Amino acid sequence: MILLRRCWALLWLLCFSLQAAEVQQASFDGQTLRLTTDEGLVSLTAYQNSVFEVLVQPKGETPLPSFAISEKARKANASYQEASDHLLLTNSGLTAKIQKSPLQISYYRDNQLLLAEEQGAFARQTLRGFRFRLQEQEKLLGGGQRVMGMDRRGQRLPLYNRAHYGYGSESKQMYYSLPMVLSSQHYMLAFDNTASGYLDLGHNETDILQFEAAAGRLAYLIAAGNDFPQLLEHFTAVTGRQPMPPRWALGNYASRFGYHTEEETRRVVEMFKADDIPLDAVVLDLYWFGKDIKGMMGNLDWDKEAFPQPEKMIADFAAGGVKTILITEPFVLTTSSKWQDAVNAGALAENLAGQTKRFDFYFGNTGLIDVFDPKAQDWFWQTYSKLLGQGVGGWWGDLGEPEVHPADTLHRLADGRQVSADEIHNAYGHQWAKMLFERHRQARPAERPFIMMRSGFVGSQRYGMIPWTGDVSRAWEGLKPQVELSLSMGLQGLAYTHSDLGGFAGGEEFDAELYTRWLQYGVFQPVYRPHAQEHIAPEPVFHDDTTKAIVRDFIKLRYALLPYNYSLSYLNSQSGMPLMRPLFMESGDLSQFNNTSSYLWGDAFLVTPVVEPGVKQVEVALPHGVWFDYFSGKRYAGNQRIQMATSMHTLPLLVRGGAFVPMVSPPATTQDYDSSELVLHYYADQAVSEGRGFMYDDDGQTFDAVAKKQYELLHFSAQQQGTKLSMQLKREAYQYQGMPTSRKIQMQIHNWSANPHSVQLNGYTLPMAANQGKFDALEQGAWRDGDTLRIKFDWVLPVHQLNIQ
Repeated sequence: MILLRRCWALLWLLCFSLQAAEVQQASFDGQTLRLTTDEGLVSLTAYQNSVFEVLVQPKGETPLPSFAISEKARKANASYQEASDHLLLTNSGLTAKIQKSPLQISYYRDNQLLLAEEQGAFARQTLRGFRFRLQEQEKLLGGGQRVMGMDRRGQRLPLYNRAHYGYGSESKQMYYSLPMVLSSQHYMLAFDNTASGYLDLGHNETDILQFEAAAGRLAYLIAAGNDFPQLLEHFTAVTGRQPMPPRWALGNYASRFGYHTEEETRRVVEMFKADDIPLDAVVLDLYWFGKDIKGMMGNLDWDKEAFPQPEKMIADFAAGGVKTILITEPFVLTTSSKWQDAVNAGALAENLAGQTKRFDFYFGNTGLIDVFDPKAQDWFWQTYSKLLGQGVGGWWGDLGEPEVHPADTLHRLADGRQVSADEIHNAYGHQWAKMLFERHRQARPAERPFIMMRSGFVGSQRYGMIPWTGDVSRAWEGLKPQVELSLSMGLQGLAYTHSDLGGFAGGEEFDAELYTRWLQYGVFQPVYRPHAQEHIAPEPVFHDDTTKAIVRDFIKLRYALLPYNYSLSYLNSQSGMPLMRPLFMESGDLSQFNNTSSYLWGDAFLVTPVVEPGVKQVEVALPHGVWFDYFSGKRYAGNQRIQMATSMHTLPLLVRGGAFVPMVSPPATTQDYDSSELVLHYYADQAVSEGRGFMYDDDGQTFDAVAKKQYELLHFSAQQQGTKLSMQLKREAYQYQGMPTSRKIQMQIHNWSANPHSVQLNGYTLPMAANQGKFDALEQGAWRDGDTLRIKFDWVLPVHQLNIQ
């Protein structure tokens, strides 16, 4: 009997092998090439630009829907040629060469081989996927959140979203896995399969990339580009781009695990105001719906004893510019007040007998909301709709891996099919975010949703998902990997990946140095949210005066940089360009592929976080060009390694020569943001002949303001020859609520050590002031302050020309 079973298993595996498929027939409609093979159907669809989707359908199988491809992705017209032994399909600069027998696909850009299937797709009883051949010197980034270095070649990565509580300087499996890679060969490869599995990047076989899944869709996307920015632009055009968040999302948050009462929450918000620390959001953890950690999950309604007037509290906060964000989880405990209602509504996932699936985990005996089922979505949205009506400003989805997801759990898709937990696990957070995004958009079409989640899938950014890096250890070992995590996720489309500033898990006593260094780094990460277990306060207002003063100055720097940071958000929404960028992304220098010590914050800033105690100086690998210490103004020539001094009051922060940095006086909240008075910094140098920059502005809240033409762009350019500097400021303006009709500009030109002979604005010579007092009294004029030339004028015309010599 055992022998018979083994023979049957072998026969089953052989019957489902696709490795020797042969093309029998080909048809092409201008965008999709459909291949009929002896094992099933294979289709290649062209998307704009230089992207193909490859879908394999074994005989008798209906594939799951795509989760990776955006609903707005546009197909492209491709060119097709047929030869006796192969087919050619070309989409912009990407060509697929399809060998007919056996079926194998190779990909070329400008006649250069990028990637080739080794034996292509395989589909067996409990294992399916693809095999590709890797090139010898190829580097691979990807797999989602991992702490193992940027180049993950040689690793075997589990693909199963899973919490890693208290991780530090190494983690091979975390909250947000992604079945995709970015190659040093300038291609991206993403497998559109949501099942549990593995991504083997040359671990078992040195030159083989192998994707394995327990079940699911046999499909992948391949994108190509001339360089890394263009590659990411092409990839996100198909998987989707992050909509601009509301401007307040770039501000400071008060957050902890957690605020127990309305009185406590109000007191904390007031402390920020009293200490003159800007604040834009307060985050309520699970105590808003229950007094205890266990037994309450799923209530998702206010505990009126602890929060007697929640609507008034939210309204009072909002009047002061502070948004309220609430945690929700997808688990409904059997002890919850909503358990029976959820069961009656059919909102919970089922077991193999067609009954509500119940299981135990840390918080109690529970069911899991089936976010894939439209009926369950209707039930779940009732909670959000009520809270939205009460004024809640944002959603925090927690435990959405899901943290516990038994394999015998069944989910129902919109088309009525049921699939197992293992087949759909990695898309749970993605689908949850999609539900929130689309329902919020229906309820408030003019408003930008705020959705923070810690798990998702390829393309989750198109639903406004803001991921964080989970329950990191409150230790130096927890701080060290945060740059790697954010950089790698940004290159995989998730540009708002950020950390719990200060660390979340553990810690025996407050470490002021660690805390300060983490919050300094946070100024230059996408979201500024200190968050931790409450036995050590994560909010700066609870700490000593020295720590508080340093952190206050850095938070105010974050708010002063709002025009610059908001412009980075705009650029990301239009091109997929991350806010945090690895050095190799700009230069293409692959020797910097693993550099996570320093990174670029937009085009202008080079940031090197301090991640060890007692550091007095750090080593920085400077890119090409000229760089200036932001705090001291010291000049450095690029293309060298430098030792840069630092103290607890400074962060190793450099600004590029030729960079424009728009700033404002830091407001107490983004509700008070006002760009009608702008400080525009320019970093001049005789070795830098030209510089460019821009600033984006809108009302900070209207969804899709660009498409609605409710925005403006300010373009800055400069040309320098010796001591002659010519600058042009150009305004591309439409109309939006609160748009300034003119702006008061204070131009600060750094590294200008001599008094100019003349400063002309549109051909008119501006007066030169002798001192600061006279300069302040001028409506328009110039004054040299040390190595900085300051120029004041009103920007009233579409174009202004400054000439300095």
